[in-house]
Amino acid sequence: MEKAEQSHNLKILLIAASGIGDTLIATPLLHELRASFPDAELHVLVLWKGSKDLLEGNPHLNAVHQKNLIKDGKIGSIRFLLALRKHRFDISINAHTQGRIHYRLTARILGAPLRLSHEYENHGWLDRLLVNRTIPQDYTVHSVENNNRLLGLLGKKPILPGHDFEIFLGPAEEDWARQYLSQNQLGFRKRIGLHIGSGGTKNLRLKRWPFAHWFELVRRVTTAHPNAAILLFGGPEEQDEHREILSATKEQTVFAPPTTHLRQAVALMKHLDGFISVDTALMHLAAAMKVPNQIVIEAPTLNPTNVPWQNPYRLISNKAIGGRNLDYYRYDGGPIRGRDDELKRLMASVSVEEVYAAVDEVMR
Repeated sequence: MEKAEQSHNLKILLIAASGIGDTLIATPLLHELRASFPDAELHVLVLWKGSKDLLEGNPHLNAVHQKNLIKDGKIGSIRFLLALRKHRFDISINAHTQGRIHYRLTARILGAPLRLSHEYENHGWLDRLLVNRTIPQDYTVHSVENNNRLLGLLGKKPILPGHDFEIFLGPAEEDWARQYLSQNQLGFRKRIGLHIGSGGTKNLRLKRWPFAHWFELVRRVTTAHPNAAILLFGGPEEQDEHREILSATKEQTVFAPPTTHLRQAVALMKHLDGFISVDTALMHLAAAMKVPNQIVIEAPTLNPTNVPWQNPYRLISNKAIGGRNLDYYRYDGGPIRGRDDELKRLMASVSVEEVYAAVDEVMR
């Protein structure tokens, strides 16, 4: 390793393919890797286009490789990985929280001599053949800290004074956000962002707060605070619900910004006075933009590893979960545990009144 460090041709690949939020959470590690290996080639492999968008303009990176290995199937994925293998990486690092064995298989196919990963509950003899330097994950600390602990497997330790999420927005995104606010006369109004969705893989849709609850929350907020503005954030999977909300409310009160990519949404978040969601990628983006008055509705997937990082937030506690979050969901590659109807009842148990009370404080 010491000899490799001295080479200006050292090639490091960070695999951050589990989700958009996990890619954002890995950005402090990317900065640490650049600080520890200033002359290395630093690459990232991501699954989602939104993850690639977030890394655009990152000065610490030499290249970002994006491929939806789920959608493209085995043959297309293996063909892509074998082509990527030709870079001859010296080190590959699987960022937290990639619990499925498929992520470690990806590292093995790419073939770096040093393959770093966390050990998850499903770690066994096959995993020890796929990756060769590991540390146990820790559910008591944030994923940022879990990631930084991987540096110890390379004989390094964190050296930066801080570990903020890093998104490098350009003038185009910043100008788009300002123009949107100006065109809709939102500059002097309280602006509250909502993300009514959640992840779409496995059964993560079941951690959504019920749409009927969101609908009633919007109705109550717009009735009590007609001078406020609610901005609906989300992707194509939330568009039907957005249209239903818009059709039932005054156009001057609720807005669905026509963002064409994630970076525009991020730029707009910088101008919010509050943001409400369950634990999603957009929750992490709001934390990255230091949105004040962040409100998080507790889902069974929330735990100390994935709360908003370095941004104050108010948790709407889910009493039905009762602190048993890890009984419902762990990073072992599996879905949220429990029957569909049970999980829906779990999320429905958080009342509109509880969330509205928190929003009302922000408004007042």
